[in-house]
Amino acid sequence: MEKPYISPIAESDLMKACARIKHVALDMDGTIYLGTKLFDWTPGFLKTLRDAGISYSFLTNNPTRSINDYVAKLQKMGIDATPEEIYTTAVATIDYIKINYPEAKRLFVLGTPSMLKEFEEAGFELTADDPNDRPDILVVAFDTTLTYERLCRAAWWASRGLPYIATNPDRVCPTDREIILVDCGSMTQCIAHATGREPDIVIGKPNPDMLKCIMATRGLKPEEVAMCGDRIYTDVATARNAGSLGVLVLSGETTLETAMASDPMPDVTARTVADFGELLVNSRKKV
Repeated sequence: MEKPYISPIAESDLMKACARIKHVALDMDGTIYLGTKLFDWTPGFLKTLRDAGISYSFLTNNPTRSINDYVAKLQKMGIDATPEEIYTTAVATIDYIKINYPEAKRLFVLGTPSMLKEFEEAGFELTADDPNDRPDILVVAFDTTLTYERLCRAAWWASRGLPYIATNPDRVCPTDREIILVDCGSMTQCIAHATGREPDIVIGKPNPDMLKCIMATRGLKPEEVAMCGDRIYTDVATARNAGSLGVLVLSGETTLETAMASDPMPDVTARTVADFGELLVNSRKKV
């Protein structure tokens, strides 16, 4: 990769598209940090956006932490963020249930204690691992505290025909540890193999609703937003589904070879978010 970025879009058209960007939606793990380590270039990139008058928000398919947990994690890494700048799939799932199932109150949820607390604070009652404690809806999320018994109960409720929502499609979670972190998409595949039932809806990226919510609250048009992340099948696909600029960074899961072989290719493939930030600044000088 000779240049800091590649794109299938003609250079003049790419510069015009980048010059229109007013907001950057950022994936977190694999994009601005990896596991517990903030990338060295992240603070400078965020300053570049601020200096250019470009706002940003943090979108994550990882629902294991609450918004307050993410604010605390970012602050510990040296990144000042507000709750309004963070949108997780747990919050998006809560919003989806309230809009589409207003009468639903009782949920069986595979999720971390932090996530379960968010659902309870949103007014939902969480049912027990008991066949007699029937929920209104089954929710399956990335659950690092998962037990075999609760996985089996989730499969049972999936087999009973209840509304079934998954928070995100990710197969694995990025990590700087020497381990594979099995994510929500793999858990739902386990349930599907056991029951023949797929989720009725998967809330997180590449579902464009999270990005559309940001557009609605900030009064932005699709072409004024870039979605930047380390995965083609979630981050870049979200941008494509929303009509926004899809930016892949090579600091996480995806390799350059995978990016080059994808069809269609991401609108922009950059080595890091810093390289994308430089592209945004340069585009404003050339248009």
